[in-house]
Amino acid sequence: MSVGIVMLVHTALHRAEQVARHWTAAGCPVVIHVDAKVPRKTHAAFVQSLSDDLMIHFSRRHRCEWGTWGIVAATQSACELLLGLYPQVRHVYLASGSCLPLRPVEELIAYLAERPRTDFIESATTADVPWTVGGLDEERFTLRFPFSWKKHRYLFDRYVELQRRLRIKRRIPNGIVPHMGSQWWCLTRRTLTAILQDPDRPLYDRYFRRVWIPDESYFQTLARLYSENIESRSLTLSKFDFQGKPHIFYDDHLQLLRRSDCFVARKIWPHAERLYQAFLSDNAGQANRAEPNPGKIDRIFARAVDRRTKGRPGLYMQSRFPNWGWENGLTSNPYSVFHGFAELFEDFETWLARATGARVHGHLFAPERAEFAGGERMINGALSDGAATRDYAPESFLANLIWNTRGERQCFQFGPRDNQKIAEFFARDPNAQVSVITGAWAIPLFKSNRNFADLRKEAARLQKIEKDFLDVLHWQSTKARVRVWSMAEFVEAPMEPIQTIIDEITPAGHPRLTEAPRMVDLRGFGQFLQNLKNQGMHPYLMGDFPVENSRADRSRPKRKPYLVR
Repeated sequence: MSVGIVMLVHTALHRAEQVARHWTAAGCPVVIHVDAKVPRKTHAAFVQSLSDDLMIHFSRRHRCEWGTWGIVAATQSACELLLGLYPQVRHVYLASGSCLPLRPVEELIAYLAERPRTDFIESATTADVPWTVGGLDEERFTLRFPFSWKKHRYLFDRYVELQRRLRIKRRIPNGIVPHMGSQWWCLTRRTLTAILQDPDRPLYDRYFRRVWIPDESYFQTLARLYSENIESRSLTLSKFDFQGKPHIFYDDHLQLLRRSDCFVARKIWPHAERLYQAFLSDNAGQANRAEPNPGKIDRIFARAVDRRTKGRPGLYMQSRFPNWGWENGLTSNPYSVFHGFAELFEDFETWLARATGARVHGHLFAPERAEFAGGERMINGALSDGAATRDYAPESFLANLIWNTRGERQCFQFGPRDNQKIAEFFARDPNAQVSVITGAWAIPLFKSNRNFADLRKEAARLQKIEKDFLDVLHWQSTKARVRVWSMAEFVEAPMEPIQTIIDEITPAGHPRLTEAPRMVDLRGFGQFLQNLKNQGMHPYLMGDFPVENSRADRSRPKRKPYLVR
């Protein structure tokens, strides 16, 4: 009887009963602390169910709130009872009701017998701890925390802010250096007795009572005062995710837990019947003298964290969706955005679909609705053409469309009338190919029969929107493949830029174009622009569009498009 077990229990009492009997069957006495929040009737039934085992005892109950002193007080009471009842116990192993022994208890007893003066407790200073989550490292020892973080979050946060504003700083008791580590330890009788019987214990208890999460610092700090030999590690396998929440082990983790060679693991799902049968059965006692090494499975956990925080390109999951910049690529596949082409060319969408084999949409972000290819009302992934739903989260709408149609190139039109909120998104997207003919928005105005005063006002508004859009494309953060032509220079020689665009969309070896799409009739367009100028509105984004020749003077030298990025 060299190892005693302290169990902190608050739920799944039937599993705690199984594990407690497993410990005592191997000769280890057990003291159980049941959270005071457990109803008296439930507690009484639990005590009665274990009354036949004379090696199982129950300590005085404390109310245990996460991050508060009650957990330390519960541990103290249980340890004092265990050390008082069993003077033969040399090591005390702290476990929870959700812990499960992974190796035969006899192996743990033998392992600790070979190390009679070694304390196994994770203990590191705040400067050396990389796993704290929540922004409170040193401050958990220098501020006061009288409120529960889980139950009274508002009061907790406001009181922390108040102490920071007033520059309140608690004095750490002389002689101790705060350390942190896992709550689950295995201490020698000598070290644990020294902590519990220290003449300065009232001072230490008073101090740690207002420390945040004291169960991860009380014993970890005081063990440094008395231990002859500390191995700063826990013999209990306990894994946490990137948010600081513990991983829960299920039945399909059976082989993973065996590979760890650890003596105990937490947290085990209460309904993991296969795990409890496998590790608490008699035939589980196969010889295994390997050193506990949770690092053997760290690679698997690292991959799980990577999948959860990074994921597949262009796929947004709940675990990372709210965090800007956590996406692994804004979209999953290349796509093309055409600005001004549908206005300059007749039936451009049909021509482009025939020339490239891509799915060509209209204005996906038009004010009225998303103009899906073929006039469809709904597309892959149950994406509706409704403007209200689309505009609630336009970035998600586009990312979902590209994800749900992967394997098929998507092209869509974009212009000044569309929802401009999406512009920044595809400008930052390396998968986007953005082709812009500036000033083409004026063609529908030219073709309309509206009052010229209204046309002038609308032209000024659209030009301002397009100028802002071009500014976005010129941002230093732009990652999209962007090409910009003024309307005048594009009309001079449309075949070369169109061929360049088609070559990027279609696979290698695709035949070159023999004809361009049919351009709209621009006779009189130059005079229309001159009329705008005469009325005080300067349409500068169209380029040098002569009045005397609406198709432009073809004798002028060609100017190549400028490549933004």
